[in-house]
Amino acid sequence: RSTSGAEPESARARGAGAERGERREGERAAAGIRCVAYNNQSNRLAVSRTDGTVEVYNLSANYFQEKFPGHESRLQEASVLARRQRLLAGLNGEIMRMFTGINIKYDCEMSWEDPLWSMVGCEDGSVKLFQITPDKIHFERNFDRQKSRILSLSWHPSGTHIAAGSIDYISVFDVKSGSAIHKMIVDRQHMGVSKRKCIVWGVAFLSDGTVISVDSAGKVQFWDSATGTLVKSHLIANADVQSIAVAEQEDSFVVGTAEGTVFHFQLVPVTSNSSEKQWVRTKPFQHHTHDVRTVAHSPTALISGGTDTHLVIRPLMEKVEVKNYDAALRKITFPHRRLISCSKKRQLLLFQFAHHLELWRLGSTVATGKNGDTLPLSKNADHLLHLKTKGPENIICSCISPCGSWIAYSTVSRFFLYRLNYEHDNISLKRVSKMPPFLRCALQILFSEDSTKLFVASNQGALHIVQLSGGSFKHLHAFQPQSGTVEAMCLLAVSSDGNWLAASGTSAGVHVYNVKQLKLHCTVPAYNFPVTAMAIAPNTNNLVIAHSDQQVFEYSIPDKQYTDWSRTVQKQGFHHLWLQRDTPITHISFHPKRPMHILLHDAYMFCIIDKSLPLPNDKTLLYNPFPPTNESDVVRRRTAHAFKISKIYKPLLFMDLLDERTLVAVERPLDDIIAQLPPPIKKKKFGT
Repeated sequence: RSTSGAEPESARARGAGAERGERREGERAAAGIRCVAYNNQSNRLAVSRTDGTVEVYNLSANYFQEKFPGHESRLQEASVLARRQRLLAGLNGEIMRMFTGINIKYDCEMSWEDPLWSMVGCEDGSVKLFQITPDKIHFERNFDRQKSRILSLSWHPSGTHIAAGSIDYISVFDVKSGSAIHKMIVDRQHMGVSKRKCIVWGVAFLSDGTVISVDSAGKVQFWDSATGTLVKSHLIANADVQSIAVAEQEDSFVVGTAEGTVFHFQLVPVTSNSSEKQWVRTKPFQHHTHDVRTVAHSPTALISGGTDTHLVIRPLMEKVEVKNYDAALRKITFPHRRLISCSKKRQLLLFQFAHHLELWRLGSTVATGKNGDTLPLSKNADHLLHLKTKGPENIICSCISPCGSWIAYSTVSRFFLYRLNYEHDNISLKRVSKMPPFLRCALQILFSEDSTKLFVASNQGALHIVQLSGGSFKHLHAFQPQSGTVEAMCLLAVSSDGNWLAASGTSAGVHVYNVKQLKLHCTVPAYNFPVTAMAIAPNTNNLVIAHSDQQVFEYSIPDKQYTDWSRTVQKQGFHHLWLQRDTPITHISFHPKRPMHILLHDAYMFCIIDKSLPLPNDKTLLYNPFPPTNESDVVRRRTAHAFKISKIYKPLLFMDLLDERTLVAVERPLDDIIAQLPPPIKKKKFGT
């Protein structure tokens, strides 16, 4: 939607005055989740989606999202996190390794005391053992081949045995010999009816030798691996139980079903004074509408994901010691980064999809109205361009220049730059050829305000400055990463006068460069949480930085210090409701005529911070700062505070000012995404 009319600070009912009746129906549906992996040592969660994208969440930094590029032909079926790297396996027969220290797969030297072993189950019934070294993945040997495909695997914590789930049976292998020592046949019975096949979707091997299996008959079963016998069986669903994850302490586990339900099992004493314990199903959760394809278990939460695109983190309140970020139920659907860029001069929006870009011209209206009105369009939005990528690699980043004459985007192996020409209602596109090899892969792209310079953050940590002139380009300079670091910059911000460039990586550091003198100007004092958004204010050249813990800082670039307003904020503190928000700020901008205003948004709110007004304290209403219209000006001034918040547009993928009186917002309703998914399993309801 786009809005026009009253200026943004008058936003009460509809966010920014009268609203044009325009809707750009974003076709991008967040991809479903195929598998997740949690690592307790690093407290990180890796998520693989059905479009090949890999996301890594830093749970210690309020679920800050790092991202790896996807690949259409490399859809992951299994994954594991170990020693700052992620191992991925898919149906294409490849094993891929990604390191979490940088956003793109790369080779690095690491010092390991002990070798790392990985087991892979294959479609042909073979189980393959690999040794992971710092420089390569080495195939060791095959285990005894089974008659049916291997669908699930689990190591015994000691590393001496492996359980493998197949169709109709579970095999237990001795790692040293590679031989199957037990084959445990699962029951095909489901609700009294014998099914043709029973698929063992998941297995978990416990320290005491117990093997827990989940299968397509809706059962959770416990096996004694020493004798190969069934100990106990739980029928929990009328459909497949598709995933299982066990807590590190082995005192609880979680399973996910095709009905969208997540069940929690706990190991509890048989009686209050008994030392004997048994597994009991304690809590069912229904946070999904479709199949729960994968689950994980952190020390304080149950994590699940599936077809409905949601990553759900359900806290275990008995494990949460204090009320903090870990105590909130989270649903993460959309990327914590912007996939839309804007040409303010031509009022264009560039939408980034996995394998193509779309360029749209916003509609317009000549009608007027009061605050909250929806105005009819005199001219509809125009779809100007559909730019499809070549090859299976996903688009990492993209950007359109403010003048609308340049489009740049990058995949994991290629960088593309296009020149656009406009003639009346026609548009022509010309690709700039012979891009230099050091621009092969970019993590972030940004144009200067006057569209004469292009800033490119490469995956190797360098920041490149490219001069644009006519239909050609010239490489001006490259800021190399700080000595001793290989971290790539994933956020960029440039000042309106083009003199300053700020860059931030996945850690907490922010570096500011002098573009004219081509040197590092300063480094913002380190902070414990990574940056989610930043922007440089016009005129003052103050750098406003938002972190993943919801703190906002203002840093004076010319003075190389925090501003007085920022020091006041840190002394008084933000409102507790502001700090309890669980979605990161993804964009910051400024009103050209109102230097005291900071405009920012996350997925569920748009906010204007007025630095001329006092900050709200915890006793003040944060989300309702507007008194009744019949109140006197004295009362209105007394109750006003710095935060003006609108929650009309959600989920909010993009919001920015086009000019002094026009604000554009792009939302992606979740109902539209759910409508594109296959229908969920139909459940029988009582009385129907």
